[in-house]
This record gives sequence, structure tokens and C-alpha cells, in this order.
Amino acid sequence: MMRLKQHMGLVSSPTPAIVVRLGNNTPHRRRATRSRIVSSSASDAAPFEKPRAVVKKVLAQSQPEGQGATVRRSIGRHELRNLDPFLQLDEFTVSKPAGFPDHPHRGFETVTHMFEGAIIHQDFAGHKGTIRTGDVQWMTAGRGIVHSEMPAGDGVHKGLQLWINLSSKDKMIEPRYQELESKDISRGESEDGGVEARVIAGEALGAASPVYTRTPTMYVDFTMRPGSHLHQPVPEGWNAFVYVVDGEGVFGRETATAHYCLVLGPGDGVSVWNRSTRPLRFVLVAGQPLGEPVVQHGPFVMNSRAQIQKAMEDYYYGKNGFERAGQWSSSA
Repeated sequence: MMRLKQHMGLVSSPTPAIVVRLGNNTPHRRRATRSRIVSSSASDAAPFEKPRAVVKKVLAQSQPEGQGATVRRSIGRHELRNLDPFLQLDEFTVSKPAGFPDHPHRGFETVTHMFEGAIIHQDFAGHKGTIRTGDVQWMTAGRGIVHSEMPAGDGVHKGLQLWINLSSKDKMIEPRYQELESKDISRGESEDGGVEARVIAGEALGAASPVYTRTPTMYVDFTMRPGSHLHQPVPEGWNAFVYVVDGEGVFGRETATAHYCLVLGPGDGVSVWNRSTRPLRFVLVAGQPLGEPVVQHGPFVMNSRAQIQKAMEDYYYGKNGFERAGQWSSSA
């Protein structure tokens, strides 16, 4: 979510973005290890050879973004510039007339995960839709998207948006959307009912997501009842973090409350306890590092300064994926 002033450019017709609406009947594309669950009365010993510990704890700080909106940013701040392949994590709160009006992207993906309210999304290739409470939009910007994200009605609209980098070979692919309505998100549950997982990417508690991730990624939204306990495998070699949405939990040996981002060190899994009297909600995200140079200028993320300059020129002059940038404006 970012705003950048548009410049008029040449006019021709870009290839429309591919839109995939995913349901429970869509086969998942990636394998992940299953979670191991223990009841609140079981031993606290983690069943991992190399349990992941919290190596960095960052409080998401509020800052203005878009047009009158506020985000709490954790990844992307100076304390945590990026966490390969993750570029930015914002917890956003927006009410009319504020929002995120027309702005471009190139070279990465955005994952928009709604907690409350709804956001209307429109792009310059004619794709339009509403991301409602519990829904997820996985947008691959690729070679270029210009879009808007605006509140769908009155009241407060809240959610998370995560930016995931694309490898150099994928940065200039055609744009693509994968859209999951809340009812179609795969769910898993512990045997005692103490832990619920909404699996947006990857696999947890026996449930698998249909989302295809070009940059291998797991993204799971966990809710834990008081007294519950979870052991969640995470692929070794992947970078991983936790973002606490609500409540208080113990992650390894680190206690954290809402709005904290916890970077996890190396290992094969993470253990979480809810020792409080309230439900705990957090997202666990992990991804395979790309190991490539990252050069970012606002909404453009490439591998070199020359590529950033080219992206800006393409946007300003309406070329190479941005052909409609000059003539289009959203109706929101």
C-alpha cells in the first residue's frame, strides 16, 4: 500500500491480469510438514531437534500511509529493513475518506489479509473486487500493476499487508491474482480444539492451502485458546517471523503481545504457549530466502539501480506493462 503520483504515458492495451478464485476443491501445489499438537496438560518439552528461538523483537510503529490512512509497520522499518524474501509488513487501519488511491507496483507480490471491514480493489487492467473480513488476496504484481485499495463502506477497516519479493526470473512475469474468500480458506484444528489454524499458504494442523507461491512461502493464521500449546514445524533454511495480532503468547522463551513482530532464528520448528486468560491470535510466516540483491524505490523492487530507473521510466512513459497508467483512474 503506497501512493505515487501518476504521469501521463502512451496508450495501448496491456495483457489483463490472471485472476484465480480458489476454493476447497483446488489442489494445493506445495507440500509442508504437519503440525504437532499437545494438550495443555502435556509436557512443555519441544519435539524439535533445533527449536527456533526469537532472535529479534520489533514493535510495529504507527505511521501515515496512503491518503489519510495509518499503518503499523514492522518489517520495512529501520530496525528490520527486510527479512529475505519479505520486504514489508503493515497492519493497516483505515476509514473513509482515507485509503490507498491509485499507485503502481513492480517486482514483488502483496498479500492482503482482512481482519475487519472490507477493501475495494481496482486495477488498470479492469480487475475489480472486494476483499471482505477474513478474505485474502494474493497479488503478483510482476512487470506492473497500477491499482487502488479503498474502504468499501463506513466504519473501521483493518488487516495485514505483506510484501514478498520475487526472484529475478519472476520480476517481469504477467500480473496474477489468487483470491480466497474466508469460507474457502483451509482450516485445521488440534484434537482438543484448543488451537485453530487458517492456512493461507503451506500446511498446518493437517490442512493445506491451494495458494501457489512463486517464492516458496508458508502463511498461517493461528488462534489459541487459554491454556493451549502448539508445536509447529517450519522448513529448515527458511526465514520466519511471527506477528501477534491479539492477546499474549510465549514463543519459545519470549513473551509478546499485540503488534510485536518476532523474528525467529534457525531451526526446524517453533513452540507456542498461551498461558494467559484470553485467546491468542498470531500469524506465522516463513519463506525461502532468494539470496539476491534488493534495490527498492517506493513501490518498485528490483535487483539493481539501473532496473529501478527503467521501472520508473516505464511507469512515467507508459511502457512495458504500464501502458494504461496514464489514462486510467479508479472509481473508488
